[in-house]
Amino acid sequence: MILQKFFNAIRGIDIEEEFYDDLEETLIMADVGASTAMELTEALREKVKDEKLKTTDEAKNALKKLIKDKMSLDADAYSAEETDAVYMIIGVNGVGKTTTCGKLAMQLKESGRKVLLVAADTFRAAAIEQLEEWSRRSGSDIISTSEGSDPGAVIYNAASAAKTKGYNTLIADTAGRLHNKTNLMAELSKLYRIVDRELPGFKRETLVVLDATTGQNAIEQAKQFSEVADITGIILTKMDGTAKGGVAVAIQSELGLRVKYIGYGEKINDLKKFDVDEYIEGLFNE
Repeated sequence: MILQKFFNAIRGIDIEEEFYDDLEETLIMADVGASTAMELTEALREKVKDEKLKTTDEAKNALKKLIKDKMSLDADAYSAEETDAVYMIIGVNGVGKTTTCGKLAMQLKESGRKVLLVAADTFRAAAIEQLEEWSRRSGSDIISTSEGSDPGAVIYNAASAAKTKGYNTLIADTAGRLHNKTNLMAELSKLYRIVDRELPGFKRETLVVLDATTGQNAIEQAKQFSEVADITGIILTKMDGTAKGGVAVAIQSELGLRVKYIGYGEKINDLKKFDVDEYIEGLFNE
């Protein structure tokens, strides 16, 4: 990773003013984002001064602590796994949204949940077919329809199935047409109303799927989705060594949105809960 290469190059050296300029530039290159990079650099400067740190090794450890403080999840981050819940999964085409639905279904099934996949992205025929394939791979039931159908009707049918067949977890693959935010907002609002009316005891999770390799574009997508939906968390995909990774820090810092899951491969088990310590070590390891 970029950060580790930076600190390797200056290992054991005393902290000078130039260090902060170079660090800020390195953080930006790691996709942390300009404002977050500046904020972290200034916070580190204060920490170095207050704690009288002398070497760049000490500064690196202090920086890790600052990032951890930003990234730590609340105690109830995964409370939806312990109650009846509807997961609304949104994201633009190409980020791995439908694939992530299948992976999440598998993970929740393995934890003992009775899962129903919901093909509510009726805008794209391939999304329906793809989710049907992931339902087979994960061994999950699915409610689907034909391309162009009303997503609200699919959600309604899924809610009816939950009540009659005892599903306690619905995972809905929904459309993410950011080029027409007004229509997207109207569609999501309609789906929310149906869920709240038909399944009043179910907790709602709305997770945005973002491609970590797209850097600042992922932050912009998160920002735009947060304008049209009540986002409760982020799923970062393609965190398999190709991404610079700092985008997770930027999303959390700039938007206040928690990263809850990380996707890192193509297999059905290649999704895991966000582990802040593991993530930070990944940022600082080559």
